[in-house]
Amino acid sequence: MRQRSRVLSKYWKVAAAALLSVALAAPLSASTAAAETPATRTQATTQTQATRTPATALQDQGAAAGPVVDRGLKYLVSEYETRAPSKYTAGSWKPFAKALRSADAVADDTSATKSEVAEAKTALMNAAGDLQAADEGTFQTITNNTFWNDTSGNPIYSQGGGVFKFGDTYYWYGVHYLGAESYRANPTRKYDGEVSFRSIPVYSSKDLVNWKFENRVATRSTGVGSGANMGGAGWVGRLGVSYNENTGKYVLAVQMWHTGRGGHGVLLLQGDSPTDTFDYGYFQTQITNSPTTGTGDQTVFTDDDGKDYLIFSNREGRSRGFVAKFRESDSLRIEPGVEIRRGDGREGNAMFKLDGKYYHAASDLHGWNTSVNYVNESTSSNVQGSYSSEYVLAGTEMDYSHVTQTGFFVTVKGTKQNTVIYAGDRWADFAWNGIGYNQWVPITKTGARPQFHSVSQWQFNVTTGEWRVGPANNYILNPDIQADRIIVSSVRGWRNLGGSVTNVNGGVNGSRFALQVSNSGGVEQRIASVPEGTYTLSLHARGSAGQVVITGANGSQRTLSIPSSSGWAKRELTGIQLPSGAATVTVRASGSGGVIVDQLSLVKTSADAPSGQRYEAETAPAECQGTIDSNQAGYSGSGFCNGNAAAGSYAQFTVTSQAAGTATLAIRFANGASTGARPANLVVNGTTVGTVSFESTGAWTTWSTKTATVPLNAGSNTIRLDPTTAAGLPNVDYLDVGAATG
Repeated sequence: MRQRSRVLSKYWKVAAAALLSVALAAPLSASTAAAETPATRTQATTQTQATRTPATALQDQGAAAGPVVDRGLKYLVSEYETRAPSKYTAGSWKPFAKALRSADAVADDTSATKSEVAEAKTALMNAAGDLQAADEGTFQTITNNTFWNDTSGNPIYSQGGGVFKFGDTYYWYGVHYLGAESYRANPTRKYDGEVSFRSIPVYSSKDLVNWKFENRVATRSTGVGSGANMGGAGWVGRLGVSYNENTGKYVLAVQMWHTGRGGHGVLLLQGDSPTDTFDYGYFQTQITNSPTTGTGDQTVFTDDDGKDYLIFSNREGRSRGFVAKFRESDSLRIEPGVEIRRGDGREGNAMFKLDGKYYHAASDLHGWNTSVNYVNESTSSNVQGSYSSEYVLAGTEMDYSHVTQTGFFVTVKGTKQNTVIYAGDRWADFAWNGIGYNQWVPITKTGARPQFHSVSQWQFNVTTGEWRVGPANNYILNPDIQADRIIVSSVRGWRNLGGSVTNVNGGVNGSRFALQVSNSGGVEQRIASVPEGTYTLSLHARGSAGQVVITGANGSQRTLSIPSSSGWAKRELTGIQLPSGAATVTVRASGSGGVIVDQLSLVKTSADAPSGQRYEAETAPAECQGTIDSNQAGYSGSGFCNGNAAAGSYAQFTVTSQAAGTATLAIRFANGASTGARPANLVVNGTTVGTVSFESTGAWTTWSTKTATVPLNAGSNTIRLDPTTAAGLPNVDYLDVGAATG
């Protein structure tokens, strides 16, 4: 587009001059305030102020002078010009197109006032946020207990932040710490104290699953006033972003401890677009009514009416929880806090709203360790009103909130239901507590109270708001024995059945803990509900002999015998038939010796394939840009498609539908690569309708099924899996296509 090419060339010209050695994946500022410049400009301003301001008042110097030209409106216009009307309902497209035309005119008007720019930006975002998809979307898979990558295959480093929807796009902000790099490279030891601040990256997504890196909105060189920068801070963390309709600014609030700025406080940065390079706005050391400077932990909550609040605890002791409003005029001040809870110390303070009620959630206060979630719910319609006494969020007890601490929440208002996503932080000072930093699970309303669903894999449709358990979900909770974090005699999630029980140091594959049962003892875990199907039970074991028994709701039992072994060995029991309902997993020692187990897994292997037609990848008219191989056991038919290791090396199926409508696909695949997921575009009749992430299945002989919902025409259709990275596709076995409906 015309504006996109002009704006991008300006963005990159300025960015290249300032950041010659830094590769950025998104446009930056269009003004002369490139990546390093805002800090320099702010420092000059505050240094002048400092000559006439007492040192004791340095924390209260006000906002730095704003740029003459808004850097964001042109970028937003160019971004929204990529939207296609065929993707949305006509009723929602018309006001969006009108707002886009108006914003384009304002962006091109060099005499436009700041208020006119802000008004145009707000109208455009609101119209974009009201866009309604023309179809019902597709289910995308979220896999926990793994390190996540962005759409370019690079590590996602984002902790202690939040996801915020601006317009029709979700933006994920968080902190990149030095220790995140170390722990990802070698998650087999502790990295205490490696919390040195690197940057605040921002990622964007339409589906909350596939995240594109956009920019580093703040870096170590970002100015924080008084000639200081973020690189000199002793701590940076726990942040959120709000949009101010009066100024058209996006305001980022983050904890900071900086001796050059008077100690602890809330740093407020601001930018002209969600992905802009943010500038210094204000540093507030004291929030009225809090007994301490700074905050204990904090997140940003935006209510349905667009008003923004800081959710936080007091810094020392953290026994009091507060809700404080951002100043409406510019969001550069935090107004007096209203206390909503008092009691035991809590951290990870966050807020979500479901079915008209507000819920304040937090974790135990004991050094970033995992714990249950404690909830106070509103007893009025006012977010700053009265709240109930504290109770434990149901579903967080068995594995301490999927081995996390409270991070933040994302509420999705779908066309069919509203779903809250719990985004848990797993970091504990990067201290050896499991794989993956970000563990996301759904929260729904069960009766009068919310319910936490601890799933290792699940699928989510951001359009409808629906979710379902993923095909590779592990139904055993705390399977890696990581929840307790210290040596205990009663392991979280497992009930003692006598003998001696403990967690021991030294799990399989370098993990921190394993489960030991000795003296003819045992433990059991009762799984509340499993769907009917065929399952595989697997684990790693060493030490003396033992056994694991799986019992179905109908009393049926299967036993996995564990022979003695001096080293770790994988043990597996396949073909377990379970009815729907509760199931019990029991681990027992065969004698006085101790059997040690780790990485227990109970996974459903019978796919819920759609009833309809199966299309084998090796059978024409299917196309495979690669070879048809048969060297990996477990495939269907006479072989599978082994695609070339290249982006664009697709597998394509030609399918027939009796009627036009929406159909469910089931793609059977195997991904034994150690490099992680292999993403692909899902292209139907030449149009990309979604993306599919083919996660690792652990081995090329381990097959899994990925489902998606797509629109089909009556008659012949082409369905293409088009890989987006140089790794290409996984091995593709077949495609099942259900009957189209609607």
